[in-house]
Amino acid sequence: MEIKIYKDKQEVAEEFSVYFLEKVKANDIFHVALSGGSTPKIVFDVLAENFADQVDWNKVHFYWGDERCVPPTDDESNYKMTVEHLFSKIEVPEGNINRILGEKAPNGEAMRYANLLEIDLDREDGVPQFDLVILGMGDDGHTASIFPHEIQLWNAEDHCVVATHPDSGQKRVSINGKVINTAKEVAFLVTGASKAEKVEAVIKKTEGSEVYPASLVNPKSGKLVWFLDEDAAAKLNQNPS
Repeated sequence: MEIKIYKDKQEVAEEFSVYFLEKVKANDIFHVALSGGSTPKIVFDVLAENFADQVDWNKVHFYWGDERCVPPTDDESNYKMTVEHLFSKIEVPEGNINRILGEKAPNGEAMRYANLLEIDLDREDGVPQFDLVILGMGDDGHTASIFPHEIQLWNAEDHCVVATHPDSGQKRVSINGKVINTAKEVAFLVTGASKAEKVEAVIKKTEGSEVYPASLVNPKSGKLVWFLDEDAAAKLNQNPS
């Protein structure tokens, strides 16, 4: 595990973008699972503004680790956010964008997306393998859309599952833990003081931390990188890089 701590959310986004660029350049084809949330939004802005012409977007194939079951025009859609902050500003082939169809019936869409991953990606022990999975973490320790109250979905048989938000009841389609841990590399983007407690619990494996889905992220490749700001890392007692 590698832990990188930066001053603020903006610096996290800038440093992650450099890391992302290096990963893309090192591969002929690059399959990445994107995350929603406020930090990826800034990452997409940085990529579009600073690196749009430095990346061969033809070789980057975009997927999502999870999506809310809403139409692509809805403000809650991870896809819509990515279009607004990244895709609308770069030259990327439409065929490289593989969105989860949030407007479809959740169970059927989870099956369709799992099948798409099986077709598009190489498989490791029968599990589709991304080059990179980008994850966020909620204040409750959830990641992708696997929440603590449904932690059993982590090891679900199906590569994609239907999750339910514990408060709103909103349905979401999410990749499962096997897909996350089969990725060649996994990167957490976590910022803000509200995340500090769970960051400490998950990274230090404190007692009881196993109830947080984020604590189950342990890629077989051994390549797990945390990109944190000082606020999120406040309880780790480490100096900023």
